[in-house]
Amino acid sequence: MLDTYKKNLLNRFLEYVKIDTQSDENSKNCPSTSKQINLAKRLEQELISLGLSNVRLNENCYLTANLPSNSKNDVPTVGFISHIDTSPDMSGKDVKPRIIENYNGEDIVLNKENNVILSFKEFPKLKKYIGQTLITTDGKTLLGADDKAGIAEIMTALEYLIDHPDIKHGQLRVGFTPDEEIGRGADLFDVKEFDADYAFTIDGGEVGELEYENFNAASAKVYFKGKNVHPGTAKGIMINSGLLAMEFNSMLPSHKIPEYTEGYEGFYHLIKMEGKVENSFLQYIIRDHDKLKFEVMKKELIRIVNYMNEKYGDNIITLELKDQYYNMKKKIESVFHIIELAKSAYLNSDIKPKIIPIRGGTDGARLSFMGLPTPNIFTGGHNFHGKYEYIPFNSMVKAVEVIINIIKLFNEQFKI
Repeated sequence: MLDTYKKNLLNRFLEYVKIDTQSDENSKNCPSTSKQINLAKRLEQELISLGLSNVRLNENCYLTANLPSNSKNDVPTVGFISHIDTSPDMSGKDVKPRIIENYNGEDIVLNKENNVILSFKEFPKLKKYIGQTLITTDGKTLLGADDKAGIAEIMTALEYLIDHPDIKHGQLRVGFTPDEEIGRGADLFDVKEFDADYAFTIDGGEVGELEYENFNAASAKVYFKGKNVHPGTAKGIMINSGLLAMEFNSMLPSHKIPEYTEGYEGFYHLIKMEGKVENSFLQYIIRDHDKLKFEVMKKELIRIVNYMNEKYGDNIITLELKDQYYNMKKKIESVFHIIELAKSAYLNSDIKPKIIPIRGGTDGARLSFMGLPTPNIFTGGHNFHGKYEYIPFNSMVKAVEVIINIIKLFNEQFKI
């Protein structure tokens, strides 16, 4: 890719991450935060300036656009999708990205005042990028490569295609969504209006990752009702809801938590706890790639609740269990040729494809079940959602190359 486009890619990314777009899981609105619209409006104007057609930004912060076909071949319409919001896990306000050129392999002091260090020992993947340019945080916020790197990569690929009409392609669709980080990115996505045969989310991790499997996911909220009396006269009367919550958690398998699992292994993850003697509350997420194991894990929660209600009586424990999304593998297997095409695009970019299961979720999973098969492609970033986040710039360049090569291969290999 020419230096001009590399410079544009870098400048786009550095500008996008400075716009605070953190989503809010406690909000019932869509978008969950109005500040997401600030980036969406900027992208809307940029898409128009690039020359895309049918650029639409709706009231819910879904932005779509179209790059018409310039090919004589009748090929499928392909979409590329990234999300606008950043994680609620850490502040995305006043992001000050740092550029580390020619990384020397030593620890990077992100923030001297607070002793925040991107340690080579703690993050050994840094060794892969010795000699490269890294973009990091200043140790006070997240960076926002998840998923502003994906947005910058899509925009730069579009710019390159528009400037090089000799690269033939079918109709391309672009989509930028709100609230992916809180699991709602696909809630109001209009698959019919998007009108693509296939799509790719540009929302993955390190260079080479290609993903078409993700967790089956559910959320669980467990409420514990206690009985509070003076502790001096509590014998035979008091029910401490906090102790009930502790007992409940102790009955879950101790090895099935994120800290002890990897690959295809599922887990229960306690993400919130509140409590006093009278009332307590636990919130979990449940994850497994295997649908049968996933169902067993949910049944185990129900079994424990029933057991404790029988033990203590009066239905003092209440469980709210809700499925969130499912493993997209079921929907991708029938169109596996798009995975083979993506693998070829990686190889054409001198990248060895690394097929891995997503230990999380993606808009693509829900979109696949909504009728739009949508596997996931890397952005190049590491350590998302926190102050240790970084991205090698060369990985971003490679992501742009992969997008362009996918588009080329669709025109060359698949004709309707």
